[in-house]
Amino acid sequence: MIQRSTIQLLRFHFSFFLLPVYLFALSQIQVIDQPNAILVFIILHLLVYPSSNGYNSYMDKDVTPIGGLSSPLKPTKQLFYVSVAMDIIAILLSSFISIIFTSGILLYIFASRAYSYRGIRLKKHPVVGFLTVFVFQGALIFFLTYHAASTDEILLAPVLPLLLSSLLIGALYPLTQIYQHEEDKKDGVITISYLLGKRGTFIFSMAMFLSATLLMYILCKQQNRLNHFLLFLLYLLPVVLFFLYWMGTVWRNESAANFKNSLRMNVLSTVCTTGFFITLIILNH
Repeated sequence: MIQRSTIQLLRFHFSFFLLPVYLFALSQIQVIDQPNAILVFIILHLLVYPSSNGYNSYMDKDVTPIGGLSSPLKPTKQLFYVSVAMDIIAILLSSFISIIFTSGILLYIFASRAYSYRGIRLKKHPVVGFLTVFVFQGALIFFLTYHAASTDEILLAPVLPLLLSSLLIGALYPLTQIYQHEEDKKDGVITISYLLGKRGTFIFSMAMFLSATLLMYILCKQQNRLNHFLLFLLYLLPVVLFFLYWMGTVWRNESAANFKNSLRMNVLSTVCTTGFFITLIILNH
């Protein structure tokens, strides 16, 4: 019987925070292979991402708030076995798409394990840990979705959206670490947010988001769809306003850099970018 702690620590709801990159890729495909698109969603959001969450929780054994969970339960060995089983199922399902997609999923799984595994622990290195998330949750996922969900399984994805996907991930990721500095340090983990400090984290995330905004403008201009860029600005306005409000609050009182506000930022950003990319899919298809 699956234990309550196992189900909780797989954090299926956390997959929602990674949905925008998948949707962005679909919005850029000329003709979508719908069965493959559905299969990719199942592999990523119901298997690979939860498995990665579970393995990370098994290694970390957190007792303080973590991504999307205010009170994580204690992991058991079952969580490890379930995460391995989910990975195997994901790889088997991936083989029905293509060898390229399967190889990419394997690469993602290996990277996520190296990120958390105590013997390697990429996450304890601020720059390497950040770049692992930046590349694998951003550009790699865009490429794999773009390849697998297109009718002709395209091998060359457009460069601008690849980089844009990583920038959107890179803008939000440090803000999810901003309340964990002391706990991470106790565990020997120095995150990019800890390295930058709380104020520096906001400045860094702002630079990432402004870079993403610039690339979105260039992409929309290249596609002769500047109206899509205006939609981007409209959809992301609530995110910008909350970000500025939160940053100002932290500037006055650093205790505002807490789990509650980090979660609010994460949810708001995901809802707004998801809405924008769903709108793009409708407009483009």
